[in-house]
Amino acid sequence: MDPAVLREDMVDGLESPTKGVLADENVAVAMRDVPRHEFVDDERAAYADREHEALGTRVLAPSTVARLFEVLSVEDGDSVLIVGAGVGYTAAVAAELADETAVHAVDIARPLVAEARNNLASAGYDGVLVDCRDGADGLPEYAPFDRILLEAAAVDAPRALCEQLAPAGRLVFPRGSQRQRLVAVSPGGDRREFDVVSFDPLLVDGEQSGAVERNRTTREDRERARRRAESRTGWEQRWIEWDERVESN
Repeated sequence: MDPAVLREDMVDGLESPTKGVLADENVAVAMRDVPRHEFVDDERAAYADREHEALGTRVLAPSTVARLFEVLSVEDGDSVLIVGAGVGYTAAVAAELADETAVHAVDIARPLVAEARNNLASAGYDGVLVDCRDGADGLPEYAPFDRILLEAAAVDAPRALCEQLAPAGRLVFPRGSQRQRLVAVSPGGDRREFDVVSFDPLLVDGEQSGAVERNRTTREDRERARRRAESRTGWEQRWIEWDERVESN
């Protein structure tokens, strides 16, 4: 069947009252235009509303992608960062909503970075920049971003990503470990909660997506320790510094 017809059917299903996950017309048009089969090997399966596995990562179901972009609310002219590029499909949807040269994506896994670059080029979005980075560090050299989409669960919004938001920007990510909710965060710290979701955890540097066990809290522990250190003042800080000097002697 013609892929364009399959895309129409896919989006019609997402807009139907039965699913009711897609109401934003701009997102609907973008998803009708992106050739999803360039990102998923099986042409017919590409347009089914289900997840796929590729190179140790999950390719999100179309309904999940629709939910993410409904909350992200990308506008024409926005600068967008996708954290967790995966195979590149969400970056392509973002490129349809904004200028593709203003869309950037990062992933911690080199094989996925190569896959995303190839897929985006094949689909006609070679203007999207994809780089291999630790997602929690963002992409500071291209900041600030009007919209940041984190496609991995975290207990708290990574600090670096919050700092890379434009003044009126928005960061969307799945918040939590076991039970997660889609959350939108503003630079001022305001937070809005949306649907219950289920995402893999944000990987820390050195982890493999296929590992038996993943450390879900290493980065959060590191950030909390840094925040506690920055909040210490007065006698408490002097006491800590004294202990450190004594131990070094």
